[in-house]
Amino acid sequence: MENKELMPEGKKPTRMSTKALTGVKVLEYAGFVAAPYCAKLLADLGAEVIKIEKPVMGDESRRWGPFPKDVPHSEKSGLFLYLNANKLGITLNLETYTGSAIFKELINSTDILIEDNRPEVMKGSGLDYQSLKAINPKLIMTSITPFGQSGPYSNYKAYYLNAYQSCMLGYLTPVGSSRPERSPLKIGGFVGEYACGLSAAVATLGALYSQRSCGKGQYIDISKQEALLGFGRVNAAYYANEGKEHPRIFRLMGKGGVMPCKDGHLCIHAPEDYQWDALVQLMGSPDWATDEKYRTPLGRMMHWHEIMPLIKNWTSTRIKEEVYHPAQQLGCTVTPVTTTADIVNSKQSKARGFFSEISHPEAGRFKYPTSPLIFSETPVKIERPAPMLGEHNEEVYIKRLGYTQEDIVQMAKAGII
Repeated sequence: MENKELMPEGKKPTRMSTKALTGVKVLEYAGFVAAPYCAKLLADLGAEVIKIEKPVMGDESRRWGPFPKDVPHSEKSGLFLYLNANKLGITLNLETYTGSAIFKELINSTDILIEDNRPEVMKGSGLDYQSLKAINPKLIMTSITPFGQSGPYSNYKAYYLNAYQSCMLGYLTPVGSSRPERSPLKIGGFVGEYACGLSAAVATLGALYSQRSCGKGQYIDISKQEALLGFGRVNAAYYANEGKEHPRIFRLMGKGGVMPCKDGHLCIHAPEDYQWDALVQLMGSPDWATDEKYRTPLGRMMHWHEIMPLIKNWTSTRIKEEVYHPAQQLGCTVTPVTTTADIVNSKQSKARGFFSEISHPEAGRFKYPTSPLIFSETPVKIERPAPMLGEHNEEVYIKRLGYTQEDIVQMAKAGII
């Protein structure tokens, strides 16, 4: 597998023997996206993350695509492979007495536990924070659940779509549409899940700093609903203070919008006079743009229904790059609406080495997004691919915890690992 240090082109990092979180021990008892992404961020920074999966079934994300050639395979899920690179992987059934006991053994030498189970599940198994704190007072436990650890919804289950729609972000989408009758939408992919994982990682790093300073662990309660509400806090505060709903749909009238091109779309935003003047110059100063009624922002807003089709007619005959770079030189606020292909083939992405090839024993060799974090002294590295189901059982159970090969065989037969 290729190990790649992520540094801007032409720069060489100072060689150090450690990474930012070298020596930090993390245990992940979670699945799908949010909590594994939180753990991945720590793993990429150098923490040793041991991921716990259920025997046979494994993480739910193993059953989500994309898959190579669209053929489902538990070891070839693009989602799982991305979220779990740089981690060790073991199988363990915490619903068994022995599995629970082994989990507590692991907790004894763990700095951080990241989990996403319902509060009643952890408490019922004797794995709540108070119980685990008695084993390891320095433990930081980060729980990521749909609605947090308290309140009437605390033990509710929720899929990613439920969590996303619980925070009103779906209600606010789509933005800038001229069709207010459209139903609320979810942003593509698992953006909400990643956002929750990022919030949890920031909180966890704060707790780790405190732990290193005072020697005490603490409990972190992350509600996905509240984490996502943070992204729409202005809208939430508007109703809390004014008692009014913020408009779900607003029009960029007199300002801009999404315009079609020969190879996709452009987003144009020109609310100020100097931006409008630059846009007019970009279009070659057509006669219609000099009309007196379009001279002021108010005038453009009042006649935007006339302006929009004229701009679209102009952009639709051009490709994105043909408009984007000249617009930059004129100070006109224009940006391409990028596709996946645009990003992968981007000169900027290539210059920063954002995509790196990783070899996996089952999935093969593929390019993956790496990290947006570039450290001058402790470079982020991809050191191992995502683990196969139970790949590191022997390393953890035999070499670290002292079990024998016969113990491993017997526990596998009993469904413990």
